[in-house]
Amino acid sequence: MQKMFMVLVALASTALLPTSGNAKGCVKGAAVGAVAGHVADHHAVVGAAAGCVIQHHREKVRDKAAAQKATQQNNAPPAAAQTQAPGQ
Repeated sequence: MQKMFMVLVALASTALLPTSGNAKGCVKGAAVGAVAGHVADHHAVVGAAAGCVIQHHREKVRDKAAAQKATQQNNAPPAAAQTQAPGQ
C-alpha cells in the first residue's frame, strides 16, 4: 500500500510540472563550464552547473535587449513621414 502511495505521489508531481522548459543557452554553458571545471581540479559537475546558470542568464539578457530594440524600431516614425524645413 505504501509503495502504491509513493508511485501516485511521484506521478502527481510529474503531472504538475510545466510541459516545456526554457533552457536556452544551458547546454552550451554547461559544456564550457564542465571543461573549465575539469581543468580546474576535477570539478566538472560544479562547472557544468555554474556554466548553465551563467549562460542561461546571458541569453535572457540578450533576448530582453533584442526585444527592447525591436520595440524601439517599431515605435520610430517612418523616414518618409519626417518633414524638412523649406529650402533645405
